[in-house]
Amino acid sequence: MSAKGWKAVIDTNLTGTFHCSQEVYRAWMKEHGGAIVNIIADMWKGFPGMAHTGAARAAVENLTKSLAIEWAASGVRVNSVAPGTIISKTAVANYKEAGPALFQMSIAFSPAKRLGVPEEISPAVCFLLSPAASYISGATLRVDAGQSLYHSMWEIPDHSAWPEPPNGENAETLREILNNKSKL
Repeated sequence: MSAKGWKAVIDTNLTGTFHCSQEVYRAWMKEHGGAIVNIIADMWKGFPGMAHTGAARAAVENLTKSLAIEWAASGVRVNSVAPGTIISKTAVANYKEAGPALFQMSIAFSPAKRLGVPEEISPAVCFLLSPAASYISGATLRVDAGQSLYHSMWEIPDHSAWPEPPNGENAETLREILNNKSKL
């Protein structure tokens, strides 16, 4: 990824969220209270291939928590929603020819064995904006069918690039298991 690509994503996802939140706070919420819901992403295990997005969204989660405390005295609640892999006609088209295959690959990493759709995210946002969530602030609601609990789809090839562990009986046990891997 280029420095320009990094900056564009950080500016849009993190800095844009900050400026938008700050503007609504100053314009109305400081005096009247309110609720803000930020959209982040399933970045809990890193975001291989899209580190700029993962870094920005992780920062937005921290921003959410920070503003929830800073603006509490004004009656402002700040939360976030973290969708899992969400499919839409627009999203598939955005990835061009690779779109269908990319989304198909993601299904295996969802305990639901399907992807979500935007219509499953918007009710969570509406809930967090509603009076029903009046005692929730600084929280992130994961709307991902448990996908964040599952493993990553980023494949790491077999390698031996890491340094050896410190010598001892545990390292010997590890070597035995690694050498017997092919027999399992």
